[in-house]
Amino acid sequence: MHFGTIAETATLIRAKRLSPVELTRSVLARVDRLDRRLHSYATVMEEQALAAAERAAAEIAAGDWRGPLHGVPVAVKDLCFTRGVRTMGGARVLADHVPEFDATVVTRLAAAGAVLLGKLNLTEGAMGGYHPELPVPCNPWNPGRWAGASSSGSGVATAAGLCFGSLGSDTGGSIRFPAACNGTVGLKPTWGRVSRYGVLALAESLDHVGPLTRSSADAGIMLQAIAGPDRNDPTALPVSVPEMPAPLDRRGERLEGIRIGFDQRYAVRDVDAQVSAAVVAAVEVLAGLGAEIVEVRLPDVDEIDEYVAAWSVLCTAEAVAAHRATYPSRRDEYGAFFCGWLDLGAQVSGAEYATANNARAALTGHLRTAFAHIDALACPAMPDLPFPVTPEALRSSPPVVDEGVFRLQRFTVPFDYNGAPTLTLPCGRSSEGLPLSLQLAGKPLAEPLLCRLGAAYEAATEWHDMHPDL
Repeated sequence: MHFGTIAETATLIRAKRLSPVELTRSVLARVDRLDRRLHSYATVMEEQALAAAERAAAEIAAGDWRGPLHGVPVAVKDLCFTRGVRTMGGARVLADHVPEFDATVVTRLAAAGAVLLGKLNLTEGAMGGYHPELPVPCNPWNPGRWAGASSSGSGVATAAGLCFGSLGSDTGGSIRFPAACNGTVGLKPTWGRVSRYGVLALAESLDHVGPLTRSSADAGIMLQAIAGPDRNDPTALPVSVPEMPAPLDRRGERLEGIRIGFDQRYAVRDVDAQVSAAVVAAVEVLAGLGAEIVEVRLPDVDEIDEYVAAWSVLCTAEAVAAHRATYPSRRDEYGAFFCGWLDLGAQVSGAEYATANNARAALTGHLRTAFAHIDALACPAMPDLPFPVTPEALRSSPPVVDEGVFRLQRFTVPFDYNGAPTLTLPCGRSSEGLPLSLQLAGKPLAEPLLCRLGAAYEAATEWHDMHPDL
């Protein structure tokens, strides 16, 4: 039951074969039992969750079913404001931060009838390292491997059956890395598709908020609930909420007429052999479903890495702006990684930021050309398997900005630069039993197509049905 999809669970709840109250109690018990070692939750909102479940049960019993999230337990990254509940953003400097209002995404989940179980752990400030006094989420497939970047708690909780879906954020890969490392689906929406009002910022021109789930249809369900214009966020796009594909059995659906771009060099060069083989095999599955695979040419990976190198200039400088209330005035309260990140940003000149922004525009132009005659692009989400880590190293290491970082972000940062939507989904298992993932990138506002492609791929494969043995 805990590894069911939102769509499956919603069917049982609507038919009154499953009580939102009993379901919520069961998931809370599972969190209590397993999260002692997985550390995905920063705050469990047991009292509020049970009250929401009771309201949902009463509404559904009265015939007032709001949709597929009604009565379904979910969780959000601890960047999202929750009224009366501490929101730390992984930072000890915000230990006493208790918002007086909900983030728009939290409000919209509540309007959809979802049961909010709690707030999920993340790296400090949504960057790469954890504060030394706070927990580090543990990869449920292998505790010695990376659980992804800042939305690690969201990826872990979703993969481990500690919620049915979660919200994360992505500035340089932090929806896609946790999805890839934990074997979940991650949907990074078009920039502006989802309001960021009431979401702690890392770098506002790059930040995206989106769902992590256990199926592509579920990602669409959550996106449909949280998307749309917001008068409180002028950067939210003034476009209607997307009509996502219905979460039906899509077995046998054909993809004729859809053109998927693929650059073999980009997907294979300097990429782990198991990762690249799984991605190539996934593209073959999509071709077998009728999609036309179109050869495209992106810049050489070395050139892409040079463009990606500009990301750290943009992100560090914007992070200083986001933390101006506490940095540098309370600098000593930050952990080693994020303090170092802010220190780097404080040194960025206006000319350096402009040069980096020009690099962003140039790579965005290359992508625009590549997408001129395709509907989506297939590539890895990350170039390697989840790598070995220790909590101590993740807490104490200062930031390193080098070729290894550029390579890691080669497949993520380009789509933060241009704000285009991406879908990351499981496409295999390594010889060590670790998840392997495919990334599909689309044109702006193409989330419905990406979820359709993901659902068709899932119907033809079984990778999304595999879960960690807990």
